[in-house]
Amino acid sequence: MGLIKIFSGEEVLAISLQEKIEAVGINTVLRHNNQANVLPSIQTSKAAELFIQEIDYGKASPVIEEFRLSL
Repeated sequence: MGLIKIFSGEEVLAISLQEKIEAVGINTVLRHNNQANVLPSIQTSKAAELFIQEIDYGKASPVIEEFRLSL
C-alpha cells in the first residue's frame, strides 16, 4: 500500500483537513509545495498537498466529503 493524495491547495485548508482526519485516528503526511522562489510576485498563499495511506481511505472518505462540501 502507498500514499494517496487527498487534497491539494492552500496550506491553511490543508491543515484544517489534516486536523479533522487526524481527529479520527488517521495519520497524514503534509507536503509543502513552496514555489515562492520560482514565482515570488505571483504566489500569495502557500500551496500544500495532503496524503494518507491508501488503506485508510475508506475511513477518511466521510471526513473528506464533509470537508469538501463545507468549502
